[in-house]
Amino acid sequence: MPASNAVSLSAFLEASSERVEARLQAALAPSVPAADNLFAAMHYSALGPGKRLRPALVYACARIVQGEHFDPARCDGAAAALECIHAYSLIHDDLPAMDDDDLRRGRPTCHIAYDEATAILAGDALQTLAFELVLHSEAEPRLKVRILEELTAGAGARGMVSGQAIDLASVNRTLDLAQLEAMHRLKTGALIRTSARIGALLGGADEVQLAAVTRYAEAIGLAFQVQDDILDVTADTATLGKTQGADAARNKPTYVSLLGLEGARQKLEGLHRDAREALETVRGDTGLLEQLADYIAHRSH
Repeated sequence: MPASNAVSLSAFLEASSERVEARLQAALAPSVPAADNLFAAMHYSALGPGKRLRPALVYACARIVQGEHFDPARCDGAAAALECIHAYSLIHDDLPAMDDDDLRRGRPTCHIAYDEATAILAGDALQTLAFELVLHSEAEPRLKVRILEELTAGAGARGMVSGQAIDLASVNRTLDLAQLEAMHRLKTGALIRTSARIGALLGGADEVQLAAVTRYAEAIGLAFQVQDDILDVTADTATLGKTQGADAARNKPTYVSLLGLEGARQKLEGLHRDAREALETVRGDTGLLEQLADYIAHRSH
């Protein structure tokens, strides 16, 4: 993978996506006889169109810490694991019992393309595949245990899943700003934070570097959600790749509903500044993470 000071963000994202997709293709290749439909659904969700933001954070944070000695192969297993967790969460998020969406990334959601039972099983299987990928990764045993600790904390009941539960319980309710941020630090932010921390750990970060990367990731995690809320009311369905206005239709609390469109944009600008300021204390070339913060704050879908 090219060094961060020699390529654009788009080239880096493309290179990291290629590595992750190759690892996922290999992991999903030996399908089980009579379960072809399950593996097809897993392929559909994990290897379909997507930003691959979480894997990119793994590579980028490892690259910053490791510098010229950066070895992307060391990150492949963990990066693919993060994409599996993310893909599983989207499959389950879209189910009729949860957000009941029929469009994801410009295509029918998994339970529409296949069926509800297959979608549930595909999500289950991708979740467990994530831990398999970490166990079979290139990291040394002690570091694998640390990565698994980070992954379970970020993805489980004290992280992403609690955020999803709070989100579902918040329909038709009014949350204040602190409650809304707490929900999104879990639902969206926890896995972004985990991705950055795992990358930094793979790069050999000390506690000072890890803390700085964590502050950065917490800021971009919230910024990602604020921009999502803004796009939900300003972009069209074709651009978004998912149903425009879905949050408003379900009467879900958002930064726009709470702060207004202009207030949400100001909140986004503040989080963008926080992310860039956090990088001032990170040793090494932070160019890629600066570009990534810019992308998250200004993306169109």
